[in-house]
Amino acid sequence: MVAPGGRDVRTMVDVLVVGAGPTGLTLALTAHDHGARVRVVERRPDPFRPSRALILHPRTLEVLRPLGVTEAVLDRADTAPTARLHLGPRVVEAGLGDLALPDTAFPHLSLVRQTDVEEVLAQALAERGVPVERGTELVDVRDDGRSARAVLRSRRGDEEFGARVVAGCDGPASTVRRCADIGWHGRPYAVEVLLADLDLEGLAPGTGAQVFAARTGLLFLFPLGEQAPWRLLATRASPGGAGRAYGQPGPAVPAVELQRLLDEAGLRARIERLAWSARVPLRCSLAPRFRRGRLFLAGDAAHTYSPATGQGMNAGVQDAVNLGWKLAFAADRLDGERANGRGGDPLLDSYEAERRPAARRRLALTHTAFWAEASTGPLPSWLRGVAAPYAAPAVPVLLNRRRLVAEAVRTLSQLRVNYRHSPVSVEGSPRPRGMPRPGDRLPDATVSTGGPPQRLHGLLARPGVHVLLQRDAAPLPDAVPLSRVTVLRLASSPGRGVLAVRPDGHVGYTCGATDPVGLMAWLSLAGALPQPAARR
Repeated sequence: MVAPGGRDVRTMVDVLVVGAGPTGLTLALTAHDHGARVRVVERRPDPFRPSRALILHPRTLEVLRPLGVTEAVLDRADTAPTARLHLGPRVVEAGLGDLALPDTAFPHLSLVRQTDVEEVLAQALAERGVPVERGTELVDVRDDGRSARAVLRSRRGDEEFGARVVAGCDGPASTVRRCADIGWHGRPYAVEVLLADLDLEGLAPGTGAQVFAARTGLLFLFPLGEQAPWRLLATRASPGGAGRAYGQPGPAVPAVELQRLLDEAGLRARIERLAWSARVPLRCSLAPRFRRGRLFLAGDAAHTYSPATGQGMNAGVQDAVNLGWKLAFAADRLDGERANGRGGDPLLDSYEAERRPAARRRLALTHTAFWAEASTGPLPSWLRGVAAPYAAPAVPVLLNRRRLVAEAVRTLSQLRVNYRHSPVSVEGSPRPRGMPRPGDRLPDATVSTGGPPQRLHGLLARPGVHVLLQRDAAPLPDAVPLSRVTVLRLASSPGRGVLAVRPDGHVGYTCGATDPVGLMAWLSLAGALPQPAARR
C-alpha cells in the first residue's frame, strides 16, 4: 500500500523496537515470547561495535533465563572472575565467583562482552523468525490515537509503518524520546572514560583483571579485549566542549598517552600494539517520564549512568523484560482504549511507576560510586592515592566475609528492587503469612511439587505467569481460562495461600486462601487472560 506522497505503508505489528543493543534485543525477545508480533530496526548497518559493557549481574541473568538464552550467555562468560587490586605498593587478590547468595541460581558476577550478549540475543530472535533490520533508521514517529506511525529510512527509501506501540531502545540521543517530546534532565561529568584494546608485553591475560588506584583515578585492565587480549578502561579529567556525543566512543587516544597511564599506575608493561581506542564523554541523565501514549523508552534512552558498578547494560535488560511482557499482554486492549472512553491502562502505566523510581535510586548509587572512583577533587584523590594503600591490609579481611560481600553485590545487582507500590501489585484477603509481598522479587529456593526436590526458579524458567498454590490450598476451578498461566502446587510449602508470579520474576498477587474471584481480577489486570475478541 502506498500513502499520498509516495511512501510505502506497511502492515501493523504489535511492537516496533527501535535499537538493537542489549535492551532492544531483550525487549523484542520478551515481547515475542509472550505473544506479540515484533519488528526490530537498527540504524547501524554493522552488528559489531566495541563493547562498552563487560559485566552481567545475578538479577540480569535471572530475568533472561525464561527466554532460554542464559546458558548461551554463560558459555561466553567468566563466571568465577578474579581481580588483583593494586593499592599503591600493595596488591590484594579478590574473587567474585561463588558468592553467598543462596536465593539465586547465579551467585556470582559474570564478565562477558556486550557484543557477546548481543550476538546471543540476536541469534535467539533469528531462530524465532524475527530478524534485526540493520541499516534501517527511525526518522519520525507519532501517536495518532489509533496507532504509532513511524517513518523508517533504509537503502530502499522511506517507509511509513504502523505499530500498536513503539519501544525506544535507541540510546542517549533517542529519536523516539525526541519525537515523544520527553525531556532529558541531567548534566555532563567532568571526567571522561578512556577505552582501548591492547597487546601488552609483561602482562599475561591469564592473570585476571587488574585494578589500579591512583590520585588521578582508577585504571582497569580486563582480559576481555575484542581486537587485542586486554581491554583498558581509565577515568581522567574531561576537556568538555559542546556537541559531544555522550556515552558514545569518540576520538582515538594516542598510544603514548595510554602508555603514560600504565607507567603512572606502576604497571611494568609495554604496549606492543594498540588495536583500538576511544574517548567516551559521560553524562548522567534521567527522562522525566518513560512513556507518552504509545511511545515508550527503555535503557539508555530513558536513563544514563557513569560506568561505576556496571549498571548500564544490566539496567537496560531489566527495563526490557519489565516492559516486554506488558506490551505483549496489553496489545489486545490498546485498540479499545479510545473507543471505550477509558484512560491509561494500569498495566502499561506500571512500567514507568516501577522502573523510573528504580532508575532514580540507581542514578544516586552510581553517582556516589563514580565520585569515589574518578573525581579529581581533593578528598577522593586523597582517598585513592593515600588512604587506600594504608587500608590495603584490611581489604582481604573484608573480602573473606562472604556474607558482607554478597550483600554488597545484592544491592549493586538490583536483587533488592521491589515494586510494592505498583498498580499491579495486589494483596488479597485474608492476608497471607510467610510469603514475599506483592511487588517483591521471588527468591529462589529448593521446593517439591510432589517429586524430587527442585529449584523454584528452574520450574518458572519459561514465559508467562505462574500461579503457586501452597500445599493445602484449594484447587482453582476448572473453568478458569489459563492459556497464559502455569499452575504449580508446592508440596513442600505448608499453608493455604496462593501467589502469582509475573513473567519478570516479581510477585504480582498474594492471598492467604484460594480466592478465584480475586485471582481472576489480578490476572485480568495483568493481561494474562485471553481477550474476548481476537487480535488478528
